[in-house]
Amino acid sequence: MKKVVSISLGSSNLDYSFRTKFLGQNFQIVRIGTDRNIRTAEKHLREWRSKADAIGLGMVQGQYWVGTNCFPQQSTQKLEKLAGDTPVSTGARLREIVQEWSLRSAQAELGSIFNNAKVLFLSGATNYRMASIMAEYTQNLSFADPVLQFGAPNLLHSLRTLELYAAGSHPIIRYKTIAALVPSLAPVKFLNRLILKNAIKHADVIVASYDQLQRYDREELAGKTVLTSSISAQRLKILKEKGVRLVIDCSIQLFKQTVGLNVVEAMFMAALEKKAENISHDDYLEIFTDLDLKPRILYPTKGKKQINRFAFVIHPLAQKYLLNLKPLELASKVSPPAVMNIVEKAAAYSPPFVYSKVEGIISPTGVEAEGWLISVGGTPKQIMSHSPEFTYRQLLAAADMAKKLGAQIMGLGAFTKVVGDAGVTVAKRAPLPITTGNSYSASGALWAAHDAVARLGLVKLSKGEKIKGKAMVVGATGAIGGACARLLARTAEEVHLVSPESAKLLVLEKSILKESPATKLVLSSYADSDKNIGDMDMIVTATSGAGKKILDIMKVKPGCVITDVARPLDLPAEEVEKRPDVLVIESGEVYLPGDVRMKQIGFEDHNVVYACLAETIVLTLEGRFENFTVGRNIEWEKVHEIYKLGLKHGMRLAAISGVNGVFSDKDIATIRKLALEARKTWQGGSATTPARARQTPAKKRRTAHKSARG
Repeated sequence: MKKVVSISLGSSNLDYSFRTKFLGQNFQIVRIGTDRNIRTAEKHLREWRSKADAIGLGMVQGQYWVGTNCFPQQSTQKLEKLAGDTPVSTGARLREIVQEWSLRSAQAELGSIFNNAKVLFLSGATNYRMASIMAEYTQNLSFADPVLQFGAPNLLHSLRTLELYAAGSHPIIRYKTIAALVPSLAPVKFLNRLILKNAIKHADVIVASYDQLQRYDREELAGKTVLTSSISAQRLKILKEKGVRLVIDCSIQLFKQTVGLNVVEAMFMAALEKKAENISHDDYLEIFTDLDLKPRILYPTKGKKQINRFAFVIHPLAQKYLLNLKPLELASKVSPPAVMNIVEKAAAYSPPFVYSKVEGIISPTGVEAEGWLISVGGTPKQIMSHSPEFTYRQLLAAADMAKKLGAQIMGLGAFTKVVGDAGVTVAKRAPLPITTGNSYSASGALWAAHDAVARLGLVKLSKGEKIKGKAMVVGATGAIGGACARLLARTAEEVHLVSPESAKLLVLEKSILKESPATKLVLSSYADSDKNIGDMDMIVTATSGAGKKILDIMKVKPGCVITDVARPLDLPAEEVEKRPDVLVIESGEVYLPGDVRMKQIGFEDHNVVYACLAETIVLTLEGRFENFTVGRNIEWEKVHEIYKLGLKHGMRLAAISGVNGVFSDKDIATIRKLALEARKTWQGGSATTPARARQTPAKKRRTAHKSARG
């Protein structure tokens, strides 16, 4: 029987002794804790070196590399020499393999969890190998070595500064064991602890030993992902009480008893009858394969998974929305319009700022999302009056801010996604993935339109069959319009495509007929669209007409459903009020899962957001940190994909809204009644409707915070 003894500088309360079979051989494993007493450890080494087949040294630090510098630990070397000819292991070689394996496995399995994460290493020098791997996924690295070891007031924030620090500090600390690395030199221990607490609070991921984690409570660790080792059931329970969300245990647990990597490597040595330096990588690969080892990804709280992060760019839709900023709100009361015009121009040059933190989004899968709404100051008037390059600079500044905050993807809202090449240039230059949200905007528009048609009940809808009616897309060659046209061709018998770009219309027609050959398509320019508009049961208007009149609502068929996804709206409130027998909706807003907390962006219910923002959130929950929707050509496959992903993560269509707010069932019933009455005298070319029953929902109008339209 092989005998492996672990002599640890850790607590003697964790001692154990058990027998097991490993790699086809019988083993007896004994752990002896020395409560940080080096003398006691030396005594046990002399006692066991002739009795054990291999010895593990726990809670010690062997030699380590930081950059190109190797740093031996003399106190550990002294202990190793006391083992004599008996193979001795600190677990260092195996630890490097297991740490990298665990980290990369988690990154692959959990959907790029470390992308742009804010990662804090409580001991960077002794985890340099892991830090260098983590740097492949994020540049937001921080190292607490100088704070912990010398009580310095600042952390390190790059691998290069860590290398320089290690080279300068090693001559001082080389005689200390890892257990002795405490801020004993700090002039003010309270300040030292405050710095570390603050650093942990602002990090997304903490890399630390369990012993280090024990010093902090729920206030610091709640919601964090931790990379640590040797996590037993009892330790996992304690981490749960501290609020830790996800634990990546960089160790191998083959037995009921939790053991350190020094023990496992000592068992390898005893079984193979080789010293640690003689065990090849092929030996490790063979053992890992034979034992079918899997990384330990643990969730202290059942059902909860990681938190992913996003940013979304908004801007004020008009001069009046600038007044939401307190200083400007006060100034507007005493300033003439000319002054506010100057303020509007100046605001366009202001740097991006965080308008609101977004929290509480919880997918049924257990994954959560949090993020930041970042505002740029330009109104649509100012954005369109500057060159695209001006807006690109603003958006790239917002992207830099998002990266520092730890966002893993950034969405573009309102006019920021239509300027220039619709996100292509920004996506190329930005330090994180970009999406415009147009795929979900298209999906949401049709989602809302279908729901509205069903609720009105004026058009025959049969499950599995196309809508028995006619549909029109105004602005069909645009990004959202083109996607809506493709979707409508799959759901309606006849679709009219309207655009002034004749050549693009012909290309679009050919493409749609390949996908939906049974659909009847009718092409027309804006000038000719009015002659068919009175026959339409459903209209989607998705232009970029910047306030120009696109269609004559007085010629629309009573009971028609118009989905206005143009920004600014093609049909302003005064136009909509002319036709109380027509249902005009702004788009398909999306209801987010969870209990969302953020500042208002146009809805009384914080769980309701515009579809473009919802797309960013869906991708965040899915861990799809990629340039998803950019450019003016939207792929209908992505429109369908984001719709399915939205359902997976608990998204649902919010109550459909018009220019004045949410439509109630009573509002829908009123529109239906008026439409049925109007159809009795409908001539197919003009409408005269009573001034009664204005299309105003019973609920309150939206607040004046509309700054994130999709």
